[in-house]
Amino acid sequence: MKIYVPRDAAAKALGADEVAAAIEAEAARRGLPLTLVRNGSRGMVWLEPLVELQTGAGRVAFGPVTAADVPSLFEADWKRHPLALGLTEELPWLMMQTRLTFARCGITDPLCLEEYEAHGGFEGLHRAIAMSRAEILQEVIDSGLRGRGGAGFPTGIKWKTVSEAEASQKYIVCNADEGDSGTFADRMIMEGDPFTLIEGMTIAGLATGATRGYVYMRSEYPDAVEVMVEAVRIARAHGLLGPSVMGSGRAFDMEIRVGAGAYVCGEETSLLNSLEGKRGVVRAKPPLPALEGFLGKPTVVNNVISLASIPVIFQKGAAYYRDFGLGRSRGTIPLQIAGNVKRGGLFEIAFGMSLGQIVDDIAGGTASGRPVKAVQVGGPLGAYFPRALFDTPFCYEEFAGAEGLVGHAGIVVFDDTADMLKQARFAMEFCAIESCGKCTPCRIGAVRGMETVDRIARGDTAAIPLLTDLCATMKSGSLCALGGFTPYPVMSALTHFPDDFAPMKEAAE
Repeated sequence: MKIYVPRDAAAKALGADEVAAAIEAEAARRGLPLTLVRNGSRGMVWLEPLVELQTGAGRVAFGPVTAADVPSLFEADWKRHPLALGLTEELPWLMMQTRLTFARCGITDPLCLEEYEAHGGFEGLHRAIAMSRAEILQEVIDSGLRGRGGAGFPTGIKWKTVSEAEASQKYIVCNADEGDSGTFADRMIMEGDPFTLIEGMTIAGLATGATRGYVYMRSEYPDAVEVMVEAVRIARAHGLLGPSVMGSGRAFDMEIRVGAGAYVCGEETSLLNSLEGKRGVVRAKPPLPALEGFLGKPTVVNNVISLASIPVIFQKGAAYYRDFGLGRSRGTIPLQIAGNVKRGGLFEIAFGMSLGQIVDDIAGGTASGRPVKAVQVGGPLGAYFPRALFDTPFCYEEFAGAEGLVGHAGIVVFDDTADMLKQARFAMEFCAIESCGKCTPCRIGAVRGMETVDRIARGDTAAIPLLTDLCATMKSGSLCALGGFTPYPVMSALTHFPDDFAPMKEAAE
């Protein structure tokens, strides 16, 4: 029998290792031959650990499974059991998705090169090797792919800038410093399908003339670090990295670097400083990293999902990828649904679904059963959307038009017990703690912001205009998005939930 138990960090946190050990022990006790595969996660976190059994009809899912459930599963011959969910591919959560970037995640053994190739892996790289640099760049531009790290800048334009720069050395840097609360797509792809990131970075190297790459990861992701290090070793051993990629005569190699976990190192220039062994502080721009980045050389800095989306674009063609989405938001986006929800996890879908559909239909509303009050999209610096804005399509321009951010597509749901004044204070406190201190609007503004929110909490509503002015200064004057985006959660909370900023009225009542 062949059984799949995820090695994904979320599944492990919920007992996947114990379940895997129990399955091995029970099979041994019964004298049953067993092949146990530690795959990535399918993204249905509320069902983790999700155990799958390979059958003639396909893989059958069981979940959430505990170690104590294992004997009864064997006793039932893995058929009629309370935890049986049916064929995995027919589960509604998966059937509603359009999985392009995450097509293999949860299906293959993450470190099995043969399985990766059997499921379409390296088809994109084979095609790219046969293309000129200009053709590779045009394919990325035509796909409409934009940076999935939050900025939404056209990926092909960034690559073109690096490609046209004159330099003795160029670099590809993958920003895997996934620090936003409620986000986990980068971690999931690195743990569950690491070769797709390696393939995407290699194609980026071919397109720009870069021969060296670095994946900058956070120390809080030990499982992802372990998988990525091993995946790079395997790829190098099979000639997929090195002086002649796939025998093409074109060089590209890469390595994994681990940061100490500063949130601001998710900002590309802070990341580059840290990568160079310096203090992780923001650099003034210009010069842009595309012209003077790592070690002063032209550098592509892309998010994990941006790079991991490249292989499918080259495998299926730019037109195929661009056919998904809405307006200038093309392709698919991996939504990361968290907070007070019935069904949390990763859901990949084409741009364009409304926020209300995501919260009510996909996430199933709140786990508490209470009404949804607010949804924060884009991490701790994202705006809070009330139900009145739930018809907003999940797209870059549409969210920006509603004073919000798609960001890294983290979605955190709050029910009607949430105090939005406290959430606004948390945003300022978060910024104050995580600020690198380089610029005054962020360094001082966040501290003054906490003090101002505290004044409002004590009943001094005359301080509200001061908070508004302070947010305007931080938004316009900060060197990077940490200080520049902190006003989004603060002002959205103030705008959409004004009653939460009048505590003295409640006290009087």
